[in-house]
Amino acid sequence: MTLAADLAALANAGPDPLLARGVEKESLRVAADGNLSERAHPPSLGSALTHPNITTDFSESQLELITGVHTSIDDCVRELTEVHQFVHANLDGELMWPGSMPCMVGAADDVPIGQYGSSNIAQAKSVYRRGLANRYGALMQTISGIHYNFSLTETAWTALASARGHAIDRTDAYLGLIRNFRRYSWLLIYLFGASPAVCKSFTRGMSHGLQEFDHGTHYLPHATSLRMGRLGYQSDAQKSLHISYNNLDDYAETMRFGLTTPYPDYEAIGVIRDGEYQQLNTSLLQIENEFYGTIRPKRTIATGERPLTALTGRGVEYVEVRCMDLNPYISTGIDAETMRFLDTFLLSCLLSESPLDTPAESQAMQDNQIAIVERGREPGLTLNHEGSQRSMQEWAQALLTHGDAVASMLDGSGPPLHQQALAAQLDKINDPSLTASARIVDDMNQQGVPFFRLTMNLALEHADRFASSPLSATELAEMAAVSEQSHAKQADIEASESESFEVFLERYLALP
Repeated sequence: MTLAADLAALANAGPDPLLARGVEKESLRVAADGNLSERAHPPSLGSALTHPNITTDFSESQLELITGVHTSIDDCVRELTEVHQFVHANLDGELMWPGSMPCMVGAADDVPIGQYGSSNIAQAKSVYRRGLANRYGALMQTISGIHYNFSLTETAWTALASARGHAIDRTDAYLGLIRNFRRYSWLLIYLFGASPAVCKSFTRGMSHGLQEFDHGTHYLPHATSLRMGRLGYQSDAQKSLHISYNNLDDYAETMRFGLTTPYPDYEAIGVIRDGEYQQLNTSLLQIENEFYGTIRPKRTIATGERPLTALTGRGVEYVEVRCMDLNPYISTGIDAETMRFLDTFLLSCLLSESPLDTPAESQAMQDNQIAIVERGREPGLTLNHEGSQRSMQEWAQALLTHGDAVASMLDGSGPPLHQQALAAQLDKINDPSLTASARIVDDMNQQGVPFFRLTMNLALEHADRFASSPLSATELAEMAAVSEQSHAKQADIEASESESFEVFLERYLALP
């Protein structure tokens, strides 16, 4: 079956949507002076354990805003905007930091770890975060990003199965998407990377390999996304892991290795010290979420269920893209044009031939990622493509051209919005100054300000924009009611528990 035949089947599938997506957006809360907030998660925003749209990631000061699943991009953007409006209305003088690299931060010990109540699952979430702090440092965990969740609808799967003449193994199809995505995710880091610089308060006392931009900023002149490089979510311990996406059994087996193999440095930390849990266990990975990949296979899980249990039992339901920086120039961190390109890129990855992965290819992918992170806008940059060096610009142009037919199919007879989104990315390949990473460096130069001041000014602009377009009284009351309900749900969970934390943890960490 060819790409053209698949696209023809999807084009003729009828009026129902073909794709669905949702967004998870992390943002630090900062005080009016730009320092990381020392306040607990605002009670008016509901329970971080049970609220469907507002929680925290690593820190009490790190909001995570979550949309539902939407078959309409406009509806997804609308919900993300409304959640932002509600949050801004309840920040009590604080701001949402719009950049991926953090605000003014102090010592690692000053970063407050997320708290979720007294229930066993709440304690496990906090212990896991304490383990991350002990393993990688709390400052690294303040780095924020966008997670983009993507899936095909029943209409799309039915159309593809009809065209191919057989049922489609959706798990295998999503794993094929993931293999291709990992090969080409460097392109997204180039196009949407928006963290070429960082406040010196973050790099204080560490070996970082960056250059000095000014008195308050470290950067690299051609960097795209320091968040996705050596300064961000990288781990020496995880370099020994090759997670395979060739089939679900291989994925589960290689993930189990990470979840069950002790690591000497983590054994030295210990699980319990002075009567307090320091981490969930001493394995390379405490839980599946600790593996820092650019994309993950995902399945909706029940409360307390292991992600690997859900995947091996019920298969892959969607994929989670994890390499997207916050765009500090956009008040919600991501816009509709970016989503349209992501949908085009991801569907192209799913429909294209996807060779099996190997440890050697995984290393080449990692090398390409670091090259793009640190030197992505460097003229003449080459990347490793099937064992040879290939011009980044030429390879990127070829990948984008390959997406033309997919974008055209998604647009159908309507406005060419996906094609325009694709063309906008091609412009960035031909002119690197159009990328967000270049714009940030250019703005710091032109305005004569450090990274912190540029980002702080953008935070104030976004706050003013939301203040001038608040939710209606009815909408505000409805969302406040959801917050109240989440507190009640947390209380119910805490009141209904009977087993000890030790028994719960043993059961929770058991692998399928």
